[in-house]
Amino acid sequence: MSGGGLLVAGTTSDAGKSVVTAGICRWLVRQGVKVAPFKAQNMSLNSFVTKEGAEIGRAQAMQAQACRVEPTAQMNPVLLKPGGEQSSQVVLLGKPVGELSARGYHGGRQQQLLGTVLDCLAELRGTYDAVICEGAGSPAEINLRRTDIVNMGIARNARIPVLVVGDIDRGGVFASFFGTVALLSPEDQALVAGFLVNKFRGDVSLLEPGLDMLHGLTGRHTYGVLPFRHGLGIDEEDGMGVRNSQASAPVGEDVLRVAVCAIPLMSNFTDVDALAAEPGVVVRFVDRPEELADADLVIVPGTRGTVRALDWLHERGLAHALVRRAAEGRPVLGVCGGFQILGEHIEDEVESRQGHVEGLGVLPVRVRFAREKTLTRPVGEALGEHVEGYEIHHGVAEVQGGDAFLDGCRVGQTWGTHWHGSLESDGFRRAFLREVAAAAGRRFVPAPDTSFAALREEQLDRLGDLIEQHADTDALWRLIESGAPQGLPFIPPGAPA
Repeated sequence: MSGGGLLVAGTTSDAGKSVVTAGICRWLVRQGVKVAPFKAQNMSLNSFVTKEGAEIGRAQAMQAQACRVEPTAQMNPVLLKPGGEQSSQVVLLGKPVGELSARGYHGGRQQQLLGTVLDCLAELRGTYDAVICEGAGSPAEINLRRTDIVNMGIARNARIPVLVVGDIDRGGVFASFFGTVALLSPEDQALVAGFLVNKFRGDVSLLEPGLDMLHGLTGRHTYGVLPFRHGLGIDEEDGMGVRNSQASAPVGEDVLRVAVCAIPLMSNFTDVDALAAEPGVVVRFVDRPEELADADLVIVPGTRGTVRALDWLHERGLAHALVRRAAEGRPVLGVCGGFQILGEHIEDEVESRQGHVEGLGVLPVRVRFAREKTLTRPVGEALGEHVEGYEIHHGVAEVQGGDAFLDGCRVGQTWGTHWHGSLESDGFRRAFLREVAAAAGRRFVPAPDTSFAALREEQLDRLGDLIEQHADTDALWRLIESGAPQGLPFIPPGAPA
């Protein structure tokens, strides 16, 4: 017997689908429901490696954490990782299978993946009591409906109800709700059960007349009005979630300033979330060399285009500033693509196909790009502390000197590693920040009790609270268990022929 299901769609990108999905998952698991997340197709440069070595979107990994289950490739069977020249790497069931342009993907390849996507969803529904699916963009993207496998395409084939989320903070939410339904075919409309208002500020009673009129126009209920809450979210898919963070009061006398180079095709910039969570650490993204002047630590993050990012650093004057900074013994950390950039040279016939390229030369490392992607979950020790991370890269580093540091090396106060997520290990993060503070001459003291894992759990519980307190959970469960209500009216004009 298949478990219940729900597709959380949105009137727009960034309407709050990922957050609402995570919130519903956490609410359900607290009710004793065995639940799993699912997103048929994700486009993101923020990814994660599962225990079996599969690459999936970080949002689905966080939603799995909301469900208190291990993430698997079935939860995000198709991942698109944007690259250069309007193309993306296609990751299928956790492994890269090639590069495609948007035209090539939507022109036929996407529809070919529908069977795989439906098999994954069926497998999850056969294992769990409920599967909460997340859509992508808007279900009313009529130019893409024919080949859609992530919104109404998956809802129609799997016969699961759809809840449409709208961000009222952007304005126009009633028109967006109505227009979304009215641009769908009768068959698609029959699965759109109702709406959920997100990010509402103010008195809900002032909104209720509009919700009543929306029900009269569409015959569909609003399943909740979620209030605006600062600081709520999960790992971003395509935005910099900690942009220019403001630190809480430091434990020591000084704050610590971290500048992250905003390189092109930045990937897994969620690595710095653990730093932003530390009291007294201020994280900001920068794109000018003068913005490095007062930074105590500069991070060169991961990227889907190492050579392109290196060119950008030269063009912006940041490359020279990084080399000078390293020579002065001021802290620099390179992660994944950033680590490769700090090396002596790069041989790339895979990603950029530019062959031999000179790196910044501040670390004794030579990088060769392999066609096979490294996808692992390493565990180790650094600075006397236990460290866990994950690796996602084509570049193979040959370290030829310096002091050992995770899988990379350290020279003076310049550090490099392929490990994403290492800073989420609390003891290691504190030890690293102490080293940075000493090198920067800051009287900064890491908080002794910051647990990044506990902060993540607290965030997910807050999302669960949001659903429990502000959504019609009885109606929501009926929807998950029994499907869309029968007899929902058709709203003209419907999808164009």
